[in-house]
Amino acid sequence: MFRIAPVFVLATCFAAALSAEDFNAAAPNADGQLPAFEGQTRAPVIADARPLNREIIARRLNHPWGMDQLPDGRWLVTERPGRMRIITPEGTRSAPISGLPDVDARGQGGLLDVVVAEDFAATRRVWWSFSEPRGEGRNSTSVATGLLSEDGAAMTDVAVIFRQEPTWDSQLHFGSRLVFDRTGALFVTTGERGHAAPRQLAQDVATDLGKVVRIAPDGGPAAGNPEIAGGRSEIWSYGHRNMQGATLGPDGALWTVEHGPQGGDELNRPEPGRNYGWPVITYGEDYSGAPIGAGITAKAGMEQPLYYWDPVIAPSGMTFYAGTMFPDWQGSLLIGGLASQALVRLTLDGTKVTGEARYFEGQGRVRDVDVAQDGAVMILSDARNGALIRITPAE
Repeated sequence: MFRIAPVFVLATCFAAALSAEDFNAAAPNADGQLPAFEGQTRAPVIADARPLNREIIARRLNHPWGMDQLPDGRWLVTERPGRMRIITPEGTRSAPISGLPDVDARGQGGLLDVVVAEDFAATRRVWWSFSEPRGEGRNSTSVATGLLSEDGAAMTDVAVIFRQEPTWDSQLHFGSRLVFDRTGALFVTTGERGHAAPRQLAQDVATDLGKVVRIAPDGGPAAGNPEIAGGRSEIWSYGHRNMQGATLGPDGALWTVEHGPQGGDELNRPEPGRNYGWPVITYGEDYSGAPIGAGITAKAGMEQPLYYWDPVIAPSGMTFYAGTMFPDWQGSLLIGGLASQALVRLTLDGTKVTGEARYFEGQGRVRDVDVAQDGAVMILSDARNGALIRITPAE
């Protein structure tokens, strides 16, 4: 297999986790909005001044978006223009893996998330999401699966197993994260395509826009999905805006984060058949400063977020920490921040957020977060010259 020489690995120690200014001191974007319950926003800042090492494993990644670790310790990493590579712990990057379907890489589109089978060592099975060109400028969030060749150079037996309906002529809000539940079903988070007209379809259960869908690993609705009157059988929950982070909690439940408007990023734990409100209810405001719809934040029959950010962090990939390298982070939720340019950590008491910390603020947009087999935290920085970065405690 052709390999690109490793990039020089740079390790830097950062002394303080938090910026000198309390990030909760920033004024909200939307005036006059109140949380629905205590602790729903602006949790206490966690005082965590531990020094951390930030080690750049691989540079020159073009807008990396998703990653998953292979059993042998290497990483599968996607790049939004349509490339998937293997990166070794030493920083060696493979040539792009061949055999992937075409992507529509305009705007926010392209090659997105990736996940490997739990039994990958035996099956070589991989799944990935992407914005698929569907003709006449239209596209959709789609999911494909294939087998990675033994030499890691090619994807074979490729099949598209999910296509979001309807297609739309948009370069915005594709979602999308892939998460397997404990039954083997695959959660797929989607966006509502961003514009004023498709935005309304987040409430339309006859569409896949602005939904969490749950499918079988070879395609089709998964067994045990909720029955929603008039709804598509793959839908798990609806009324979402643009979910770019998802993970399973310690109890096996799905957790998501989604981009809201200005001042409306949300943390949710989507329950089957529930309506999460977008665009009827939301915190924050439109980018113009105008209210979203009637400007309301609550309505009967619509779920409240467990937590929201105003101002936003622009959340992306997320994971619960369950490693050994950071004992006091056990059970914390780690979230990538794009606008906040930070690794965000939330502490929880059940489903209540009890504290928030931000690390490496201003060091670049964090697109994805994962935990390595040895307990190190791995992040992807989203840039034309992006990087795979390893976070460890400083000695």
